[in-house]
Amino acid sequence: LADDIAYNNHDVDDGLQAGLFGIEDLAALPLIGPILDGVRADYPALEPRMLRLEAVRRMIGAMVHDVLDETRRRATAAGVASADDVRALGRPLVAFSGQMMEDLGQLRVFLHARMYRHFRVNRSRSQAKRIIAELFQLFMDEPAVLPEGWLDRHEAKAGDEAAQARVVCDYIAGMTDRFAIEEHRKLFNLDLWQ
Repeated sequence: LADDIAYNNHDVDDGLQAGLFGIEDLAALPLIGPILDGVRADYPALEPRMLRLEAVRRMIGAMVHDVLDETRRRATAAGVASADDVRALGRPLVAFSGQMMEDLGQLRVFLHARMYRHFRVNRSRSQAKRIIAELFQLFMDEPAVLPEGWLDRHEAKAGDEAAQARVVCDYIAGMTDRFAIEEHRKLFNLDLWQ
């Protein structure tokens, strides 16, 4: 549930920042539309950036409060008084309300249509796949380009291709997006040697 709250809110924020959709595109959605109306009513002269930030902040709050309220409702209805009672329930105690699930479903449909399938996002995803694949292949073929500590781990696994692949995967998995892009640029662009 925490991931759901974080991802949905960050995706709304990221989509707005990237210009994949605008504030007005969100106005008809049941979860964020009323929140936007509330922010505008409270702060009529708010600049767009601050409107975005306040709306996302309030949407996070609304989702957290919904989980708390629904969990309290379920605990009361089930007569939960102990951890053993929770274990014996046979169903999740902590959850979104039915209305929130419905509202999130509509938000997800919107995000899929307007963000996740947007050509700019698809291009970025395609680039990321190539960067990761090329880094992986290079580190497997030429382990000497791995940093010293990682090179030692790779050499210790010499002859065991699966173990070598695990070392390379661990190294790549630890990279941030920016670091992976920079590493790729350093390793594949010849203009750096000029």
